[in-house]
Amino acid sequence: MRLVTYVSDNSPHLGVVRGTAVLDVARLGQLTGGTELPDSMLGLFDAGPIALTRLKEALAVQTNDALREAGGAWPLSETTLLAPIPRPRKNIFCLGKNYAEHARESNRARGESDVAPEAPLFFTKAPTSVIGPDAPILIHPLSDQVDWEIELAVVIGRRGRNLRAAEAMDFVFGYTILNDVSARDVQWRHGRQFFKGKSLDGTCPLGPWIVTADEIPNVHGLTLRLWVNGVLKQEGHTTDLIYDIPTIIAALAEGMTLEAGDIIATGTPGGVGFARQPPEFLRPGDVVEQEIEGIGRMRNPVALAES
Repeated sequence: MRLVTYVSDNSPHLGVVRGTAVLDVARLGQLTGGTELPDSMLGLFDAGPIALTRLKEALAVQTNDALREAGGAWPLSETTLLAPIPRPRKNIFCLGKNYAEHARESNRARGESDVAPEAPLFFTKAPTSVIGPDAPILIHPLSDQVDWEIELAVVIGRRGRNLRAAEAMDFVFGYTILNDVSARDVQWRHGRQFFKGKSLDGTCPLGPWIVTADEIPNVHGLTLRLWVNGVLKQEGHTTDLIYDIPTIIAALAEGMTLEAGDIIATGTPGGVGFARQPPEFLRPGDVVEQEIEGIGRMRNPVALAES
């Protein structure tokens, strides 16, 4: 399933994309024997696996036309999508230098030795940085070195701690696209720590939907691409992850509780702007497009932040 948060009557609602239509999940439940289904993505996580099962059952018996006649379906092309989780409850967990080529280009650009991390390198992004499809990536006055980083994001589906790698994938709800937009000069200004430079408002495009894990069985065989103004800047493959997803989850959950709705960005491949010669950064008026095989494509313009 492709699960979205969409706007109707100026309010966010939980939807599922089927074909070229967005179906309202709560309305879908009402039409299926009064089955109560959540109206938000976080509500779906809170309801547990039974809610996803009921949603699948409702989809099996209801048609798009029936939903449309009942006022619960809209054309995808005419629907405004928000980030699938518009405001995560916690910081987004991220991985640094988790593709060999990006690790090499980052080390070269910083004048550091060409050594990959000996363990997963974790940092976080603030929930307030999240934006959805077509929303503008913001350029703030404190930075003129705003960079791109396409990443596969893992969405956790249930609570767990001290997980073994062998069981980690059982805790994955689904996958989405994340762009870890980074203000490089802000990173350097604050002692090269990542948090501030990666947490400015409007610097975490997320979406366009969450694809449930059952629809992406080959998650370690996906292609990621990012374009700026139609020019391909990044192309990588999840086969090249230094630490694979089970290892990431197990390392993160060691002594720390993961919860349903947590987001883990798994790292970016080579091709970021600051490592290019000469360096390249985003400017107002640019258009960034992000694509991951099996998930979809997301577009975001770049604009100046309002004061």
